[in-house]
Amino acid sequence: MQHNSIIIGRHTVGNSFSPYIIAEIGVNHEGSMHLAKRLIAEAAEGGAHAAKFQSYKAGKLASKHSPAYWDTNKEPTTSQYKLFKKYDNFGQEDYEELAIYCKDCGIDFMSTPFDLEAVDFLNPLVPAFKIASADITNVPLIRKCAQTGKPLLMSTGASTLPEIEFAIQTARQAGASHIAILHCVLNYPTPIEHAQLGMILVLKRTFPDLLIGYSDHVVPDETISSLEVSLLLGASILEKHFTHDKNLPGNDHYHAMNKLDLQRFCAKASRYAKLIGHKRPSIDNEKSARANARRSIVAARSIGKGEIFSEENLTAKRPGLGISPIHWDEVIGRQAAENIDEDSLLSWSAILDEND
Repeated sequence: MQHNSIIIGRHTVGNSFSPYIIAEIGVNHEGSMHLAKRLIAEAAEGGAHAAKFQSYKAGKLASKHSPAYWDTNKEPTTSQYKLFKKYDNFGQEDYEELAIYCKDCGIDFMSTPFDLEAVDFLNPLVPAFKIASADITNVPLIRKCAQTGKPLLMSTGASTLPEIEFAIQTARQAGASHIAILHCVLNYPTPIEHAQLGMILVLKRTFPDLLIGYSDHVVPDETISSLEVSLLLGASILEKHFTHDKNLPGNDHYHAMNKLDLQRFCAKASRYAKLIGHKRPSIDNEKSARANARRSIVAARSIGKGEIFSEENLTAKRPGLGISPIHWDEVIGRQAAENIDEDSLLSWSAILDEND
């Protein structure tokens, strides 16, 4: 079954020129409820539709011997377990509190589950589930999220097309009927030459019945060009890490957007939507130009009554207030019903009826 759109919270998602924007707070709150709420408020003020967190416990996510896969010049922690342990203090009650605060701010609450228990306590709180790139091969987690019946968003960083196809089949077999695939590159940060945004078009061709989005790790410029390009390529869901201070060391601050970045991007996206439009513009908007910039059939010289109209005595000139030259072949060969002055616009009354 094809789905041109899906419902996430109060939003109908599927128009790439009105994308569903997820501010990925992740663990940029660094364990502070006060900061988490500040980030939610700033994401809402910036124009995001959802504020997303990450629900995990380090011991369930990584072994104590798991090496880093990020730029250690930006985040010096060399163990995944040690990094995750720094920010895994939020529990079920904390996420319930954050979900309530999101509602108060008019923004959807989301959080990526990294274990099956997290799916259970997040289910009443989220309008959709997000599967992280690293879990696109995690069959039990995909099944558990799919069985909730909620929309399922799956990032595809470091994945092959067969792996993506397998994840989709797994989700569908477990009951997911609304699925979106997000192109992603697991480089933190992602150099622009590695972003490969053309994959959005590949995913659209390969999975034409699914919504396609983009989860971004490129360091943002003034209008977040990576999101701009993905929008123009048809991504209808956009996700990017979010922070209140891009200069903070470590974690995901160094490749995140802030409120100002988001506001500028949303303004540009709105402008693109107006420029591109979605239907043929009304001719009424061009009424004056239509009348005055188009041409009419005009006498190239004085024409006497009874004279035959020809290529030699007629021409086409502006304005378009007389007989349109679209009728040129209907006029040529007929007779003038009256004398016509040079440079006069021809009228139908000045043409003898063919039956006369």
